[in-house]
Amino acid sequence: MEATGSWALLLVLLLLLIVLPLALSRTRTGSHLPPGPAPLPLLGNLLQLRPGELYSGLLRLSKKYGPVFTVHLGPRRRVVVLVGHQAVQEALGGQAEEFSGRGMLATLDRTFDGHGVFFSNGERWRQLRKFTTLALRDLGMGKQRGEELIQAEARCLVEAFQGTEGQPFDPSLLLAQATSNVVCSLTLGLRFPYEDEEFKAVVQAAGGILLGISSPWGQAYEMFSWILQPLPGPHTQLLRHVGTLAAFAIEQVQRHRGSLDTSGPACDVVDAFLLKMAKEEQDPNTEFTDKNLLMTVIYLLFAGTVTVSATVHYTLLLLLKYPQVQERVREELTRELGAGRAPGLGDRARLPYTDAVLHEAQRLLALVPMGIPRALTKTTCFRGYTLPQGTEVFPLLGSVLHDPSIFEQPEEFNPGRFLDADGRFKKGEAFLPFSLGKRVCLGEGLARAELFLLLTAILQAFSLESPCPPSALSLRPSVSGLFNIPPPFQLQVRPY
Repeated sequence: MEATGSWALLLVLLLLLIVLPLALSRTRTGSHLPPGPAPLPLLGNLLQLRPGELYSGLLRLSKKYGPVFTVHLGPRRRVVVLVGHQAVQEALGGQAEEFSGRGMLATLDRTFDGHGVFFSNGERWRQLRKFTTLALRDLGMGKQRGEELIQAEARCLVEAFQGTEGQPFDPSLLLAQATSNVVCSLTLGLRFPYEDEEFKAVVQAAGGILLGISSPWGQAYEMFSWILQPLPGPHTQLLRHVGTLAAFAIEQVQRHRGSLDTSGPACDVVDAFLLKMAKEEQDPNTEFTDKNLLMTVIYLLFAGTVTVSATVHYTLLLLLKYPQVQERVREELTRELGAGRAPGLGDRARLPYTDAVLHEAQRLLALVPMGIPRALTKTTCFRGYTLPQGTEVFPLLGSVLHDPSIFEQPEEFNPGRFLDADGRFKKGEAFLPFSLGKRVCLGEGLARAELFLLLTAILQAFSLESPCPPSALSLRPSVSGLFNIPPPFQLQVRPY
């Protein structure tokens, strides 16, 4: 009897392995979803999408199923994937409202719980995004005040580089501290010395979050969070990093509460949010709450610290790898600005090659190759398919920035692709490192200003050298997941 029962159980399991994928496939067809590989019970498409190679696996599937297809990340998460410039442009640009929902980031969703400007949806998101965008603009983003703030931080960064006295060093921490100080000034009204230990801990925690969500483990968690969440593992370290940022944010918000001037204009984003909370405190439906404030501040600190610094880090690596490009940038800076004058945003038009190098660095790095997950705000027809409301969408920005139909030999570093025949700068519609549509990065203007002002300040002050030959420098990301994290390297700076 026991043997018979065992064989019966085995038969049931085999039937499930065969029948369930077919049933799911029929469901997918009935819902008019895009085609894709049949999922296995419990595993989803794990056989086709290995953690640590999720992005490359999605690109590989697109060669079989086309630029729009469906995959299953584990047994519970069905995602529509968009590959290439045309598909991403049609969805995020052509149907911006429908594709404006925020999808899931399993590694952080339990912490943010749909709150804050980044993780929220619906009316909450609309109110918080409008408020945050206007607050940053009022505080100087896109204006002379913001430019001067970045220029002042660039001078501090140059001084810190000078302090290395020509010795090899890893620039990643100093770059992250510089970009973090810009966002801290706007969000908290504070700038921190690079030697401040608490500030270092916060910056390093932001980097730890970036690494955690992009690591092979982070990719596995996106597929199997329902299994992994209660178990011990690397996510406990990720939560400690989030806790460091949260404790810092709480401390700063409490400081603001104690010194808030309700009669004057806001000095920073936290002040502006607290004033808005006071104004709407009698509204039971207000979205200006303590939790939304805290989660917005944590997001701004994280994004403002790691995204721009990673891009500057990668640009410096490229300039070491290609010294002839570095020399041409320096020649342009010397010719157009002379010596001693700090570059300003108004100089960008006079520095087309420098601008082209910055754009090519962003394109080649493709900082967020998988894009940040989107979700359909309502049932939507797209390319003949019917995508139900709530369907998650991965717009693969890396596939846009490396689209061979737009960028010839996309894996090569070639700033000339952003210059016309007369040497004037040209951008092109496929340059989408900040995404597209209504969820486009709200700090795009600030990030572009930081990239330009920080890099030109460094190159105006120093010649960049590497203790190893350029040929030995690797451009391959040290980790590739939700983010492409540039590889570490040693830098030597010589006063120019």
